[in-house]
Amino acid sequence: MKICMNGRLVPESAAKISVFDHGLLYGDGVFEGIRSYNGRVFALDEHIDRLYRSAKAIALEIPISKQQITKDVIRTCKANKTMNGYIRLVVTRGVGTLGLNPFICKTPQIIIIAAKIQLYPKKLYDTGLKVITAGTIRNHSEACSPSLKSLNYLNNVLGKIEAINAGCIEAIMLNQQGFVSEATGDNIFAVTNGCLRTPPTHAGILDGITRKVVMELATQNGYEVAEETLMRYDLYTADEVFLTGTAAEVIAVVDIDRRKIGAGQPGIITKKLAKQFTAYARSVGTPIK
Repeated sequence: MKICMNGRLVPESAAKISVFDHGLLYGDGVFEGIRSYNGRVFALDEHIDRLYRSAKAIALEIPISKQQITKDVIRTCKANKTMNGYIRLVVTRGVGTLGLNPFICKTPQIIIIAAKIQLYPKKLYDTGLKVITAGTIRNHSEACSPSLKSLNYLNNVLGKIEAINAGCIEAIMLNQQGFVSEATGDNIFAVTNGCLRTPPTHAGILDGITRKVVMELATQNGYEVAEETLMRYDLYTADEVFLTGTAAEVIAVVDIDRRKIGAGQPGIITKKLAKQFTAYARSVGTPIK
C-alpha cells in the first residue's frame, strides 16, 4: 500500500510521523473519511470543504490548496487501485514540544490513506442493527464542537466501548440536555407516519454529508423531512429508525435498548432510501483517472 505523506507517495512501512507531532500527543488535527465507488470519489469537494472549515475552527492553516489536496487524493487512489474503497484524509498540527501551545508547530502533516473498509457486516443491512443508548454524553458544542471532525475522537470511542460491552456494534449518544444527538459514528433518523425527523446541528451532531444527501432524496420522494429535537421516546415509538454515514451509508436500526422498533426489521422507507442512495453514490463523483 502507498500512503501520501505531504504530497509524496511512500510505502506503508515508511509512512511515519514524529512522536512529538501534536496530532499524536494531543489529538490536535482534523480529518475526513471519504468513499470511492466505481472509480469515482463521492462528494470529494464537500469533504474537502468541510476539512478546511474544521481546520479553520481550530486555527490550523492547511499549507496547500484545496485543488492540490484533490489531486493528491486522486493520485493516492490510483496508486492503490482504490476504485471501491475508503479514503482517510488527515491533517495534524505537526511537530511541537511537550506543551499545549499549538503555534510552535510550524509544519502541519498531510496524510492520505486509500484502502478497503467494511463498517458493518453485510447481513446487518438485511436484518438491521440492535443498539443501546450510551451513558457517555456527546461533547458539549462549546467545549469541542461535534461540527468539526477533529482527531480527538475519545468521546465517540467511549460510546463505542459501551456498545461493544453491551453486545452491540453501535450506540446512540445524547447531548448534555438529554436529547438525542447521533450515534458514535453516524447520524440518526426517525420515521413516523411517513415523516423523517433528524436532530438539528445545534443538538451536537456532525452535519453529515450522507445525511444531507438522504434528506434530499427523501424530499424528492415526497416525504416530509424535519430537523427536530428528539427524545429517546421518539426513537422507541418510531415506525422506523436508521443511521447514515460515509462508511455506513444507510442502515436500519431495529432494536434500541431492547425495545423493538416498528416491526423489528428494516422498514419500507429505510430500504427505499438505502437503495436510492446506493445508486446515486455510485453514479456521481470525481473520476479517479
